[in-house]
Amino acid sequence: MAKAANKEQTGDLPARVDVFIAGGAYVGLATAVAIKSARPGLSVAVVDAAPPGIWQKDVRASAIIAAAIRMLKRLGVWDEIAPQAEPILDMIVTDSRTNDPVRPVFLTFEGEVEPGEPFAHMIPNVAINAALRRRAAELGISVADGAAVTGFSAADGPARVTLADGSEIVARLVVAADGVKSKLRDMAGIKHVRFEYEQSGIVCTVEHERPHNGRAEEHFLPAGPFAILPLKGNRSSIVWNEGRAEAERLINADPLVFEAELERRFGLKLGDISVVDKPRAFPFGLTLVRDYVAPRLALAGDAAHGIHPISGQGLNLGFKDVAALAETIVEADRLGEDIGALDVLRRYERWRRFDTVRMGVTTDVLNRMFSNDFAPLRALRDIGLGLVDRLNPLKKYFIREASGLSARRRNCCAAKRSRVLTLILLLPATIRA
Repeated sequence: MAKAANKEQTGDLPARVDVFIAGGAYVGLATAVAIKSARPGLSVAVVDAAPPGIWQKDVRASAIIAAAIRMLKRLGVWDEIAPQAEPILDMIVTDSRTNDPVRPVFLTFEGEVEPGEPFAHMIPNVAINAALRRRAAELGISVADGAAVTGFSAADGPARVTLADGSEIVARLVVAADGVKSKLRDMAGIKHVRFEYEQSGIVCTVEHERPHNGRAEEHFLPAGPFAILPLKGNRSSIVWNEGRAEAERLINADPLVFEAELERRFGLKLGDISVVDKPRAFPFGLTLVRDYVAPRLALAGDAAHGIHPISGQGLNLGFKDVAALAETIVEADRLGEDIGALDVLRRYERWRRFDTVRMGVTTDVLNRMFSNDFAPLRALRDIGLGLVDRLNPLKKYFIREASGLSARRRNCCAAKRSRVLTLILLLPATIRA
């Protein structure tokens, strides 16, 4: 239904809209649906540079935290997604080497943040995208695939966006949700820095003989985390960190070689395993921007931040952007303010900057701490994991943090601290330039 309702010709897009969104994945579509649901009078259009239908070929799955699930419920898409979502009921963390005969469990988490509410669900990416596209069609949001943005200007008055076919769209506000290599961000002259980890994540889905019972596992190995995440049925999603060269070797190896290496890390606790889709490797890095907004432009999702997936928070940070940006725009429109004015957009920037910089730095530190085989550091981190495991109030705090439901007061001091930290992280890039 979503495919039939989706407009795939740029000629179908209106020439003038209130909100123009570049990026037709989860963050872009969710932003469009959130704004239109709360403020039906605002016209919204979404374009995506990827060819029509390519999103339906995405075989990956994502861990979506409880706070994001609540947002998806408010957007009217959760009932469609829920049958394909697998709740994470508990989680274990180990720290070992690949050849260790025994992997001692250092940390366990129960999966509920509220009675009957898991802290996260594993959901196929295609299910999220399909539900959001269906809802966008219901709300009358114009969506066009295969429409790349080639120009952007906001010198005077409204923003003007040029598409690859030469058409121009005028908008009061442009949202860049076009990924970590955002072209709109570069067109607007927003500086960013990216640190490469020299790691890649191998992603695939496996079937196994025995049920996982909703358990997620994260094994910290010398090359990086190896995560086993539960899917519907006797299936699990694998996120396997390796050095980039080794990751390329593994995904291009004979399938029997790949499965043998996978089994060494996966173990035999769930019986025989088999890979059900072609493994793919994605490079990891840390991306931070100096500014989240510019005149008539706001960044959201990976266009604003890219972090290591060690905490599973990448897409969830994007959904937090959606909630904050939509609330900022809707409130400004209700007050009769210009939704693309820089002073309005700065409110969104202040809201989101500290959380994203904090999470970026946290995942960077965790990755450096756990992706090595330095014996003294291993001993120290294992002691730390063991202590946390014995302190139930601290474990509950971490689970609530991971679920996105912790109550955190945002204040100007936090915003200033994050601004200083961002500038410090950007300094090496500035010096190189």
